[in-house]
Amino acid sequence: MRFFEPLRDRKHAMPLVDQTVAAIEAAIRQRLLRPGMPLPSIRHFAKAHGLSTFTVSAAYSRLVAQNWLTARPGSGYRVAALARAERGAAAPTSWIPPRIGASWLLADVFADHSIPIKSGCGWLPAEWLNEAGLQQSLRQVARTPVNQVAGYGHPYGYHPLREHVQQALGQHGLQLDTDQVLLTQGASQGLDIVIRTLLRPGDVIVVEQPCYANFLQSLRLAGLLVLGVPRNGEGLCLDTLESLARQHAIKALFVNTVLQNPTGTSLGMSNAFRLLQLAEQYDFRVIEDDVSRDLMPGLGPMLVALAGTGRVVYVSGFSKSIMPSMRVGYIVANAALLKEFAKTKMSMGLTTPEMMERLVYQVLSQGRHQAHLQRVQDRLRQAHDELCVLMDQHGFEVFARPQAGLFLWARPGSGPWREQGANKLAEQALADGIWLAPGSYFDPGQADSGWIRFNVAYSLHPALWQFMRKAGAATP
Repeated sequence: MRFFEPLRDRKHAMPLVDQTVAAIEAAIRQRLLRPGMPLPSIRHFAKAHGLSTFTVSAAYSRLVAQNWLTARPGSGYRVAALARAERGAAAPTSWIPPRIGASWLLADVFADHSIPIKSGCGWLPAEWLNEAGLQQSLRQVARTPVNQVAGYGHPYGYHPLREHVQQALGQHGLQLDTDQVLLTQGASQGLDIVIRTLLRPGDVIVVEQPCYANFLQSLRLAGLLVLGVPRNGEGLCLDTLESLARQHAIKALFVNTVLQNPTGTSLGMSNAFRLLQLAEQYDFRVIEDDVSRDLMPGLGPMLVALAGTGRVVYVSGFSKSIMPSMRVGYIVANAALLKEFAKTKMSMGLTTPEMMERLVYQVLSQGRHQAHLQRVQDRLRQAHDELCVLMDQHGFEVFARPQAGLFLWARPGSGPWREQGANKLAEQALADGIWLAPGSYFDPGQADSGWIRFNVAYSLHPALWQFMRKAGAATP
């Protein structure tokens, strides 16, 4: 079904997103689309009308925000059960934006579906997921005999999935036994297990500056002395790291190897080698958080493959590449240390959910996952290119241009929006239904550096850049 014929006259026609919104809204008003009816998938709508998927995604998101459509992960988009056309002149319910703060960022934000434009989120859009593969895997797992999953499962996790991890890391040159792989409830729990097992209150640890926001809260709860090392385009500032190592008895360094959260940068090979030399020289462990590797086309250094499990503890997971709610991660370490990690895991909450681990294994073993990753990588590269153009047009300073992964780290180049800081800008954006992630979230000292993390898959929405133009023209 074609809803309209796009007009491509840039001088006189409305933007394509506006045309798409108007056409679908008209179809609902004329009852060609009735409450509860499904809309074509983003891909099918784009193909039928000769549009980009980003244009259609932006239009659908705007219609959701305006209560014309509803969206459910895995179910696509449908006309709202009480579409505005059915309500007549009823006054809309006023929307009160949530307050930005640590509790909202760490917990409420994951359940808050009221914000239509999620530029600050850390996951792929639902329509980018491998829906067919997930559905097939769910059906396969549903056929598992109950007596096979009635117990608690193995403390180390589902063995076939651990074997898959072993073989996948072997392709990077890391030779492992399955008793060196421990499955966890996501990479976040993996990091928490490492912290609880290896570190004690008052221990000195080093993190990247900026670094993964949720991880900082875990470090604070553990009572650790946290030191920051600046992240640059090549990786870590190793002069700073060595200076800190001379002054302090560092117990561990936590680092994202490739497609770092939030800067999007990856370690260069020489940076990785020098980092490992410093770890050996000053005798501290390296905790490698590598959750985004599947989103990276090509190769990048893997510290555990370079140095082995004697010096490096490796943590990763599947939420970035399969689905955010797929809370399955893993830790790789030497066998003796992994036994200690398993004890900590069991004391925290016993075994991990085997049904979820079986589902991940089905997704990975059905033969479609690599093709899905290739499509996601291609879409992310296109989104990076388009977002960098918008950044340049609006005078933003871009930290690095990785052309891969979820994130771009940028800040306003000049004017009142640079002067007022990213926290203030994020508060203003939230009132307009836009979630930004200011740099203070990712700073060990919560300093407002002016930088902002943009999720490239969610940051092409015209309303976001309309807001940026409005904010840029305003006075602080």
